[in-house]
Amino acid sequence: MKSALLLSLALIAGGAGAADATYGEHGMALFGGRQGLYASHLPMFHAPHDYQVILQVHVADRATDAALRRRLDGKTALWTIAPEKFELSRLAPTSPAPLRQFKADLVQGHFEQGGKTQFAASTIVVDKVLMFRQLSPTQKTSNDASYVQIGSGSQRYLIKQIDSRPDFDHIVSYAAAADASTAAITLNKQALQQPQAAALAAALHVPASAIRGTVYFYTDDLK
Repeated sequence: MKSALLLSLALIAGGAGAADATYGEHGMALFGGRQGLYASHLPMFHAPHDYQVILQVHVADRATDAALRRRLDGKTALWTIAPEKFELSRLAPTSPAPLRQFKADLVQGHFEQGGKTQFAASTIVVDKVLMFRQLSPTQKTSNDASYVQIGSGSQRYLIKQIDSRPDFDHIVSYAAAADASTAAITLNKQALQQPQAAALAAALHVPASAIRGTVYFYTDDLK
């Protein structure tokens, strides 16, 4: 009887201490520059990664933050964040225990595909959660591709809203007029093909030369 009681107590204690379904290593694309620094969670259609999350961030160490912004500013070369494990749910606007900061390696290139760590064990401070939405695992097709805009100055980014399955993750850099609208745009979706710069420019009502290029485009994790 005593051993059974101890076993029951152990099971209860273990359940209480277990992490929630979003606990894991949540890699992110890192982009921005002097006008703002951003991180976009690399999502999948299964736990713990089934959320599209976009953050505005800064690096706690001022020298590292300044150096990183100089290296990223106006460029489309891919950088990624390889963070310590945490519950992604803590980034939800309604979280009772919001995540304010986390440790991460800042990697030039993809952290799982041969990227090189440039700033190790940096403290990333979460300034603002710009998007937090759970993805549906249901197979669904869409004829449109909707993009939200990140940034309010001349350096803007377009982020594809993942709203179908299969789909693609897409981050685009473009140069905007200072007073340009920050509204979302929609264009015709061509299966899983990356939209042409001309189509994005037309939706934004800007010249094609304003589209600086793709920061990140990936389909494999969203099938």
